Parts: sequence; C-alpha cells; structure tokens
Amino acid sequence: MRDQPTNEAALDALFAALECSPRALLMLDYDGTLAPFRNDPADAVPYPGVTELLDSIMQGARTRVVLISGRRAMDVLGLLKTHVRPEVWGCHGWERLEPSGTLSIQPAPPLALEALIAASGVADCALRLGARLERKPSSLALHWRGLAEERAREVRTMVEAKWARLCERAPLALLEFDGGLELRASGRSKAHAVLTALAETGFDSPAAFLGDDITDEDAFVALDGRALSVLVRTERRPSAATVWLRPPEQLLLFLRRWERARAQRPASEGHAS
Repeated sequence: MRDQPTNEAALDALFAALECSPRALLMLDYDGTLAPFRNDPADAVPYPGVTELLDSIMQGARTRVVLISGRRAMDVLGLLKTHVRPEVWGCHGWERLEPSGTLSIQPAPPLALEALIAASGVADCALRLGARLERKPSSLALHWRGLAEERAREVRTMVEAKWARLCERAPLALLEFDGGLELRASGRSKAHAVLTALAETGFDSPAAFLGDDITDEDAFVALDGRALSVLVRTERRPSAATVWLRPPEQLLLFLRRWERARAQRPASEGHAS
C-alpha cells in the first residue's frame, strides 16, 4: 500500500484507458465503501451524490457496474435506489442478481448448512447481550457494532472459539469484518465474483474494484495486475489494494472522473451506442 492517500500514477493510467476502451468494468462493495457504517444496517444509505453518479455512469451504457456485497443482493438494491439497476453479487458471491431482475442462488454444501444451524444456536447467548445475528443463505454474521467495547469483547469471546471449532468439521470459514464475525460456507467469495465479472467483460477491459473491509482483501489479491484495486476508508490500514481513497470526497472525485472518462467516445466507435 502506498503512503499517500492516492496513487496518482495508477489512477491516471486507469482513466486514460477508460477514455479509449469500448468496454469497462466498475465493481464496488457497498457497506463502508459507498455508504458509511450504521448501527442499524437499514440506515446505511449511500453518501450524498453516490447514487446520482452511479446512475449517470450506467446511463452512459459504456460501463458495466457490478455491486459485490456481503449483504443479500435485494437489500443492496433497496438501499442504493438507482434508477438504472446494476448487477449485484450478494452474500459474498453466493447470490447473483442480474439487471433484468433474475436472481440465482448457489446452494451451500449440506454439511456447511448443518453446521450453520448449530452455529446459530451457539450465538443465542450473545444475542442476550445485545448482539445481532444476520442469517443468510450461506453464512451467519454476528454484529456487535454499537455495543460498548467491553460488551463487544464479551460477545466475541462467547462465540469465536465455538464457531472456529465448527470450521474443523465442516466446509466453513470464520472471517472478521468491521464490527463483527462471519461464519461462511467455503467455495464462494468476493474474489470469485470479481474474477467472474472480469472474465465475462474481458480481461483486456479497464476495470476497478472498490472496497473497504478485511472481507474485500481476497478480491484485491485476486485482481493484482488485472484491475485496479482501491481501498475506500477514512483511515489507511495494511492492504493489498493499490490505491487508497478517503470517503466521501475522494470517492466522489473518483466516480466523477470515471463518468467524464467514459463520456469521451473513442474515434473507432464513431456514432455507435
């Protein structure tokens, strides 16, 4: 990770490529990237200006926009509220929602599902302390954001070791995120989502993935040398990302530059749409 808030050379190279390429791919995490974290996830609306910029980018019809989130795919759409529907990969790649509205869910292995049921029972004691358990088709997320620091540590201690033991007998991975722990079926991840989207668009297409959390690092690593990886975060942390942007100002500037670059129509395209 560079010491400066931005890596201007990498950004300039991306936007120059965007001006002359017939195709482009913009991949974005949601929570912490496009929207600030909130104690109640239903309150996590995008930073002012984000929705309008994404709409403008998608209306230009020269960028494929893909949201890649740990949330349910439909939940992301409900919060983003763009007029043009993007593609959304939810639940860390286990769900895929097409712009047409077609939703496909990849089933998790039966052994993983059985272990997740057991893990739900393990978390009951933490819920009595004020934690929140989010149940998704292929994972469980235990949230302690908003709790006092001592109470959050107590919640983590109650659950972490027991969930870790479940990973020893089932195809599960235990991952930390900003404000909680997630127990997730192995086999899909944000890395799978970004590489699938990039392969479908074309590995020669200029592309970027913007994320903020530890759960975005596998995508950053997978995209090394293939697309620009951008850490969107108020404070810098160690990361495999090439560029660091502070939200919301630098995030909005990035999206505006993307919008302007894609408005430059290559001469080879003529008047094609």
